[in-house]
Amino acid sequence: MQVISEEKAKQRIAKLVAQYFDKCAEEKTLFINLGVGIPTMVADYITNTNIFLQAENGMLGVGKAASEGQKDRNLINAGRVPITETSGCSFFDSSTSFGMIRGGHIDATVIGAFEVDEEGTIANWIIPNGKQLGVGGAMDLVSGARQVIIAMQHTTKKGQPKLVKKCKLPITGVGEADIVVTEMGVFFLENNKLVLKQIAPEISLDILSCITEADFEVSSDLKVMDVD
Repeated sequence: MQVISEEKAKQRIAKLVAQYFDKCAEEKTLFINLGVGIPTMVADYITNTNIFLQAENGMLGVGKAASEGQKDRNLINAGRVPITETSGCSFFDSSTSFGMIRGGHIDATVIGAFEVDEEGTIANWIIPNGKQLGVGGAMDLVSGARQVIIAMQHTTKKGQPKLVKKCKLPITGVGEADIVVTEMGVFFLENNKLVLKQIAPEISLDILSCITEADFEVSSDLKVMDVD
């Protein structure tokens, strides 16, 4: 089932994550790591200057994606996307970058996933018999960051749910997800249960339940996503 286009879905997910961080940064400065894929798009929608984005390849102060005239092949994020710098941007080697992550200095990480189950367990690094790129920094990020946010489309390209009862793919982290953001809903892990806090304007709770294998509760303060 595809209610909106894939590109629109990815943009919506990135916007929702950025909205969450912009609100959180009203109270304190945040240092946030952005993983590969949809997470890198979050940088394009951040507006709060109290947020400093980190790329694990060695950069703190990641800006928006570079336009055609701004591209510099030496200035890229972890997903090799050409990016811009923000004021005060700094660069360092990969070991220092992972020292920040492993040392608990990153407030939140945003990563993609193949599956997330109803207890917050994440599978995001490999599909067996598929293209093998290695685990990268995912396991460091889910264990080192103070908050783990999953930014992923709600279903696979074949329409299969990615929010599942139990992960079947190789595990990245057990019970590590704090928030799951898809184009169809925003779920928080509370007391080891998925709680739906926002729902897409195009669908009903019945439809969302049909495309979600995992059990979830509905917040008493459920809101419709602000997708404008």
